[in-house]
Order: sequence, then structure tokens, then C-alpha cells
Amino acid sequence: MVRKLSMDELNRKTKEEFKTAVKNPFVLVLDNVRSQNNIGSIFRTADAFLAEAIYLCGITSIPPNNEIHKTALGATESVHWEYEKETIDIIRRLRQNKYVIIAFEQVEDSRPLQQFKPEKGKKYAFVFGHEVHGIQQEVINACDFCIEIPQFGTKHSLNIAVSAGIAIWEFFRQMEKL
Repeated sequence: MVRKLSMDELNRKTKEEFKTAVKNPFVLVLDNVRSQNNIGSIFRTADAFLAEAIYLCGITSIPPNNEIHKTALGATESVHWEYEKETIDIIRRLRQNKYVIIAFEQVEDSRPLQQFKPEKGKKYAFVFGHEVHGIQQEVINACDFCIEIPQFGTKHSLNIAVSAGIAIWEFFRQMEKL
């Protein structure tokens, strides 16, 4: 029989410890994400993997928000976030700060996720878009490249929070090898 660990045994960081902890070299940019549950889930995943920040853009809701809180479970208080009306403005700012900017989108000549190999010493910005319309073309054009998560069923896309979780996990897994 295997015993489930108690919350104390998990040894998670306090909010204060999280804020001062060394972060992993990635940020998330949400381009007009409409579902507040997706936003909350992404906050929670960003917390789990020590993301530097989340940038909420366009129609993307911002904390405090009860619907975001339901899935974020307090991660809006630990993960640094900012709001920017125009996604392209944050993309330009991240580029000036030497981030490699990657759109997660189905486009011509996208790279399959399994071919993405992050490089030590570089910082990355992962862009995710609207649940129906995806990332704005102007934003895609400003990215360094696009990554696509391979799918094999009948659906055309994954839920954005699931996509972000898969992308972050693969990034984290690859970085652990460096």
C-alpha cells in the first residue's frame, strides 16, 4: 500500500519564497485568451514550474477575478503578471530584452514540439492565443518561429491550458538535460 503525502510533506514554497526564488527562463504571453478558467489554469502551471511572468493581453481577463481564482488557487498572488492592451507591444519589449519568442500555433512550416531544443543561457517567451481564432497574424509575424503540438485524433486543436502545460513540461524536461 502506498501512502498519500500530506500537504506539509510536499515541501512547497511559500508565496514569499516563490517571489525570491530563481525562476526558469521563460515567460508566457496570452494573446486575447477569453476563458478565465484557462487563464487560471495557466497561472497554476506557471507557478508549478517557476515561470518568470505571465503577460495578459487584449481581452484576456486579469486578476482579481473569481473565475480565474477558481482554477489558479492563489497562483495569481505568487506569479508575476502584467497587463498590456496590445500583444505586439509586449512582444517588442520582450525582443528588446533578448527573449526568443515562440508562438504555439498551427501555421505553415511550424516545428513539431519534439524538435524544439532550448539552449542554455537563452530566455524564452511562449505565446498562446484565443481559443477559437488563435494568435493574431501580426503577433505570429513578430515571433522567431512557431511550434505545433502534434495531434492524431479528430479535433483540430488542444485546449489552451493543456497546450501551455504540455509546452512548459517539454521545455522544463529539455532544460533539465542541459
